[in-house]
Amino acid sequence: MKWSELSDNWCPVARTLSILGDRWTLLILRDCFLGLSRFERFAESSGMTRHILADRLKRLVEAGVLAKQAYSDAPKRYDYVLTEKGQELAPAMLTLRDWGKKHLPVRRATAN
Repeated sequence: MKWSELSDNWCPVARTLSILGDRWTLLILRDCFLGLSRFERFAESSGMTRHILADRLKRLVEAGVLAKQAYSDAPKRYDYVLTEKGQELAPAMLTLRDWGKKHLPVRRATAN
């Protein structure tokens, strides 16, 4: 089953995953909650390709999770900011963060 086919699924989790259900999208949302809003900053922070980033941003804007706000006309450049709908994802993002801290702690090599 393709992700896009989940958008009409009876299950709200499946419908949500049709928009948010990949690592790149979640990293964009993480960055938005950390105050990033520009294409180049998202690319630097996540390491994703420009093609993937452009696609995910477009999907988040179409879903109403992010809004585009022009900050330059020549060349045309946009900030991507969380909408009210996007802000409502904060508890889920915090839960993912807290779960990761608890169950997937960073393990650093000990100095010899």
